[in-house]
Amino acid sequence: MLLFAQCLLLVASFSFAGCNKGAPVKVGTVLPLSGEFAIYGEPIRKGIDLAFEDITTGGGYPIRLELDIQDSQGDPERAVELLTELYDDGSPAVIGGVTTEEAIAMVSEADARDRVLLSPSASSPRLSGISTNFFRVFPSDFLEGTKMGHFATETLNMKTAVIVAAESPYAKGIQQVFRQEFERRGGKVLEVIEYPRNTSDLGGVLERVMTLDPDATYLADYADGLVTLLEGLQERGYEGKTLTTSSIASAEVRDKAGKATEGVLFTQSAYDVDSEDPHVQEFVQAYRDKYGSSPDLYAAHGYDAMKVYAEALRVGGRRSRDFWQGMRSINSFAGVTGTIQFDEQGDVQKYPRVYIIQNGQFVDYDKVLEERRKALEERRRELERRMRELERQRRALEGSGQEG
Repeated sequence: MLLFAQCLLLVASFSFAGCNKGAPVKVGTVLPLSGEFAIYGEPIRKGIDLAFEDITTGGGYPIRLELDIQDSQGDPERAVELLTELYDDGSPAVIGGVTTEEAIAMVSEADARDRVLLSPSASSPRLSGISTNFFRVFPSDFLEGTKMGHFATETLNMKTAVIVAAESPYAKGIQQVFRQEFERRGGKVLEVIEYPRNTSDLGGVLERVMTLDPDATYLADYADGLVTLLEGLQERGYEGKTLTTSSIASAEVRDKAGKATEGVLFTQSAYDVDSEDPHVQEFVQAYRDKYGSSPDLYAAHGYDAMKVYAEALRVGGRRSRDFWQGMRSINSFAGVTGTIQFDEQGDVQKYPRVYIIQNGQFVDYDKVLEERRKALEERRRELERRMRELERQRRALEGSGQEG
C-alpha cells in the first residue's frame, strides 16, 4: 500500500512538472530605463513586455519563462555589471545593448561567459562581426549611411553637404559611412563639424552651418542632440535639406522638437504603423490597447527581440550553447520590422528606406514621389483635355465663320 502511494506521488510530481514545463528560463534584459537614453529604452521595454505577454499567454509556448528587466541608466559600466548578474542567475542569453556604447562594453562579458547578447537597437558598423556571441535585430548603420548618401546625390541631386556629428562611437560610425557614399557619388562634403556629447550650447556649430550654406546638412546624434540641432536650424531659417538617422524615429523626439522636424529626411528599416501587413496591424493594435499610443521604431524592435529570443530558445534549448545554435538556425522569421535572419557577423539583413516627416507623421519618401508622379500625370491629362477643348472650340468658330 505504501509503495502504491509512493508511486502515485511520483506520477503526480512528474505530471505537475509537465504541466509547468519544467523550471522557468530567466529572460534577462538590460535597458536604459532612466537617464537620457530612456527615450529609447522605455519603448523597447514596452515592446518586450507585449511580446512576452503574447508568448506566455494561452499555453502554446512549451517553455516556462520569467522576465527580468534591469535598468542600466544608460551607463555602459553598470550595463556590464547587470549583464554579469543575469548570466550568474541563469539567463542563457540577455537582451541588451540599446546604445552602441553599452553594446560594445557588454560584448566582452558575453564572450567571457560564452553566452549570447541580443541587441534590440545598437547599430554601429563597429559591432559587425565583433563577436560570434553578438546578434542584433536592428540593421547596421553601414546600410543606413550608405542609403542616405546615395539618396542625397541621386534622388535629391545634392551637390554639397555639411556633416554635424556628436563625438560618440555611434555618430562617428554612421557619419563616416554617409560621407564615403556621398563623395563616392560626386558630392562634396564642405566640412565635418564634431562636438562633445551632451553639449547644450551648439550655437557656434549652427552658425558655422549657416555660413557654409550647404545644399544639405547631415545630423548624427542621439535624441537630445538632434532636438537641439533641429530647433537651432529652424530658428536660423536654414533653407537647405536636413538629413538624419533613425535616432529621430523616437516618438518623443517629434514631441520635443515639434515643427522643427517638419520636412526632415531620415533613414530607417521599413516599419510602418499604417502597414497593411496583418502581422504588423495586430502588433500595432495590441500595443495601442495596452499603452494607449502607437508603437515607434524602438518599441517594434523590442517586440521582435523578445520574439527572436523565444524562438531561439524553442528550437535550440535552454543551455547557452544550445541557445546559440537556436539563434543560428533562425531563418526568414517574420518580425514586425521585417523578415529576420542573421548573417555570419550576427547582423540582420533589413534594408532601410528614406522617410520624410510631414505634419508630424513619418511618410515613406517613395510614396511621396509616387503621389507627385500621379499629380503630375493628372495635371498633364488635364492640360491635354483643355487643349482638345480649345481645339474643338477653334474649329467650331472657324466653322461658324465659314457659314457666315
